[in-house]
Amino acid sequence: MPADMNDYFKKKKPGGNTNQNSDGNGRGRNFENPLNNVPKGLPSWAIILGAIILALVLLKPFTIINSGEVGIKVTTGKFQSEPLMPGLHFFIPLLQKVIPVNTRVRLITYTNDSSIALGDRYKGFEGGLRKNKAIPVLDRRGLTVNIDLAVQYALKAESAPTTIAKWGSSWEEKIINSKVREVVRDVVGKYTAEQLPEMRNEIASAIQTKVRQSVESLPNQPVILSSVELRNIVLPPKIKEKIEQVQAAKQEVTIAEQEKEKAKQLAQKEAEIAKGIAEKNRIEAQGHADKIRIEAQEQAKANRLISDSLTQALLELEQIKTQAKFNEALKVNKDAQIFLTPGGSVPNIWVDAKGKGQKAASVTAE
Repeated sequence: MPADMNDYFKKKKPGGNTNQNSDGNGRGRNFENPLNNVPKGLPSWAIILGAIILALVLLKPFTIINSGEVGIKVTTGKFQSEPLMPGLHFFIPLLQKVIPVNTRVRLITYTNDSSIALGDRYKGFEGGLRKNKAIPVLDRRGLTVNIDLAVQYALKAESAPTTIAKWGSSWEEKIINSKVREVVRDVVGKYTAEQLPEMRNEIASAIQTKVRQSVESLPNQPVILSSVELRNIVLPPKIKEKIEQVQAAKQEVTIAEQEKEKAKQLAQKEAEIAKGIAEKNRIEAQGHADKIRIEAQEQAKANRLISDSLTQALLELEQIKTQAKFNEALKVNKDAQIFLTPGGSVPNIWVDAKGKGQKAASVTAE
């Protein structure tokens, strides 16, 4: 290649005309050398280097994969099985391209609540957030019930190229959305609308278990399912009103049963108190009776001892002592009349004759 590229292009101009070239109609047009602005004497390697840099800028044969993403290299329409991890990666322009795929945790909400906003960046998606309408389900009697759900999931990085190659860019609709709707209709359809509020926990557990089984049973497990949360069960207005009436009636019955149980406990308490008082009285009466019995037994025992200790000589001695007391009394009242009873079985009786009225007294032996 000549060192002076301008001279080279001048020699290539037909007719030696350096400014114009004839077109098919004989009219002249301007012809400019693309290297007119290149300084004369520029080395060839610098021109080649500049061309390479220009090609790199225009063709951009490299890409950067961010954290939370993987790259899928496509060569002449064929997906490479190994994903490109975060970092700088090169490819051959025109023959290859790299598709970045988001592997962060995503969220799909199924709800008719318009107040739940996902963001302003996109209407359908915003950083892995998606909002769908609530899932309409027919209960066991054919009534329409709306189910609100929230599903968290992420694309599995290791199998992302295979997943995109098989399911395409709409893999979420085919794998997550379709499976969730199918499972929800299958589980909820087994119950009547009235049973759904009472069986909420059981239904939520069944939906999460079956959705997980359905997604994880796919080849290569393309999706990592984090959670399936049952948020709300929207019943028809008439069914909701009927359930509220039933709940109010049950609450009244519950209150009545509680009052009945309270009255029963109070009666049992009073019965126990009365029983305790009666037992106390019985114990006191028994104690008093035992006291009397013991005293009587002791008195009888004392009487027997006294009886056993009485002798004829002792009786005569007591009679002599009594007679001595009468004698002392006669010293004071000489007009008294004394009636003696032989044997000492009956006390001696004396009567004071001095008074206007007669007095009788009984003197017992000490």
